[in-house]
Formats: sequence, C-alpha cells, structure tokens
Amino acid sequence: MSNQITIEEMKNLPQESYILIDIRDEYAFSYGHINGAVNIPQKETEKKEFPKDKKIVICCKSGLISNETADVLCGKGYDAYNLEGGYVKWLKNELQNRMITEQVEKSIQKKFHKTLWSKFAKAVITYELVKPNDIIAVCISGGKDSMLMAKLFQELKKHDKFPFELVFLVMDPGYSPENRNVIEKNAISMSIPIEVFETDIFQSVYNVKDSACYLCARMRRGHLYNKAKELGCNKIALGHHFDDVIETTLMSMLYGGQMRTMMPKLHSDNFEGMEIIRPMYLIREDDIKHWRDYNDLHFIQCACRFTDTCTTCNPTGPVSKRQEIKQLIAQLKKVNPQVEMNIFRSVENVDLNAILKYKDITGIHHFLDEYDSE
Repeated sequence: MSNQITIEEMKNLPQESYILIDIRDEYAFSYGHINGAVNIPQKETEKKEFPKDKKIVICCKSGLISNETADVLCGKGYDAYNLEGGYVKWLKNELQNRMITEQVEKSIQKKFHKTLWSKFAKAVITYELVKPNDIIAVCISGGKDSMLMAKLFQELKKHDKFPFELVFLVMDPGYSPENRNVIEKNAISMSIPIEVFETDIFQSVYNVKDSACYLCARMRRGHLYNKAKELGCNKIALGHHFDDVIETTLMSMLYGGQMRTMMPKLHSDNFEGMEIIRPMYLIREDDIKHWRDYNDLHFIQCACRFTDTCTTCNPTGPVSKRQEIKQLIAQLKKVNPQVEMNIFRSVENVDLNAILKYKDITGIHHFLDEYDSE
C-alpha cells in the first residue's frame, strides 16, 4: 500500500527534498501542470531509478493511476507517495487560493489604502526601515499582525523602488498541530511563501516557574536572529503596531518606573550587523481587525503552547499587565478621545529641560548639573 500525501503537505516540504513526477500524457502535461513537476510516462516511471534519499511524489489527473505507480515504487524500496486528488485537486486549490489572495491584496490597495498601506509606507520612509540591498526576515507568528505585515511587504516589493529581498520566516516553538496547520493553510491561501523552522522552546520553559514568559520571549528572539543570520538576512521585521507602542510606553512608566518606548528600529546587541524593524509602527490595531474581518480571515490568537488551543482570550482568566493597560487607555479615551495619540506624541516631544534626570550613552544627567550655571 503506497503512502499518501496531500497538496498542503507537499507544499510545506523543502523543494530539494522530493521529486514530483507527473505520469499523465505529454499533451495533458503541456496543457497545465504543477510547478516543478517532471513529466515521465507511467511505465517508464515504474522502471526508472531514482535517488533513494528523496521522496518520490507521483501525480496523475485524479490520484487513482498514480496510486498504483506509487505502490510499485514502494515495493522497490523507494520512499514513494501518491498525491491525493492529483492535478485536478491541485488546480482547484490554486484557483481558490488565487481568489483569496486577490481579494486580500485588493482590499489593501483600495479599501484599506489609507489606514494600512499608507501608514506602513509612512513608517518605512519616516524611520528609514528598508534600504537598498536589505535582506529582511519577515517574522510570522501566525497572528493577524504578522500575516498582514507579510502582505504589506509583498505590496512594497511590487513598487520596486530599489532592490531588496524578503524571507518569510516562521519559527515553530512547539505549536499544537492545530495551530501549525492554521498557519500553513493561511500562508498558502494568501500566497505567502513561508519558511518554517522548528525549535523546542515551549518544552524548554515548561517547568520554569519564575519569568517563564520572559525567558520564552528571549529564546524565541535569539532563535529568530540565528536563523535570519544563517539565511543571510541583515534585518528582522516584527509585527508590533501603534497600540503596542503606546501600551509599552505606559507599562514602562506605571510598572517599570522609567520613561521609555518601543522603538521603530534597533541595532542588535548580540548579533553584529543585525537590526529589528517595526514597519507596522503607525498602524492601529482596530484597523488590522477590520481588515481581518472584512476578508473573513481566521488566525491563531496566541502563540503560547499553554493557551493556543483557545480561539479567543479567556475573559475569566487572570488579567495581564498589558490587558490592564488596554483597559486603562479605553477608560481614558472616554474622557479624552485624543489620549492615544497624546501618549504616542509624548515620546516625540521630550523636553530635557523639564526632566529631573535622564541617561544616554555618555552617562546619567541630573537637572542640577547645569542648574546653577544658567
């Protein structure tokens, strides 16, 4: 009995790990075929020798005849698979995915041009986030923010102002099979060519009692840097948005006792020549949700292994500090509708003459240092 492989499973295999053989006749193959397929007649395929270190995927019109050929090759000791549904199912999937991709891209270009695309482009230009010959690892967690960021980067690439390259990087820290499947299916349907690499981060922090979330975040960031560098990237792009920025600013003040914000870009301290960039910096979370719902898209809610089986945040569970800050901002907004923008602008309009003490790369400065000399 031959092995079976679905179209989604085949698409997620490294291209160099398998050989795709289409056993239909030459005319049918020339009319249309799966990208990368090699046309070899059924009888020749069953007699031919193939590399033993690669998977052999057999395709026909509907997956029936190819199943027989895969059986023969399995009997000869090959790691052979029958492509379920064959070329017809692949074509149907491609047409459906193309429709989803076109709808998503059109919505960015038209309906959400002002709220998403323009703000993305403004951040890229204002903070000089993308430069000629950059190789950017677009880090995708599988949530709404990072998936939208990937589509916005694809749109930026279409404008072709100067040369730069993109790698759509997904790190699997130990997702449940259900979440991994959601990420992969969304990437396929939205035409995002993801590269997935696996780690055991969730397992590593499973028994950590104190600061498990902090340790997990640090480890994930380190793995992303390492993989990005291995792929020749000089920047990693993260999907933090405007609301993340203002929430982080308030959290630093109220819980950290310091005035600092989430920066649009940062040099890495531990990986020379690498930068973090945040091109969603000016985009509002409500606009991201509106784009998601308008296109009827469904993403994972949380990357954490211990909560990723839920589809929405647990309203009866413990409230995180970030959630407290969200609620605080929502309350303040009822009195002052401009409160969110004012928080953002507060870190753009810092008056050092009205600060008790601040520090920079030269050291700590106190207002009394220059007070008597004025």
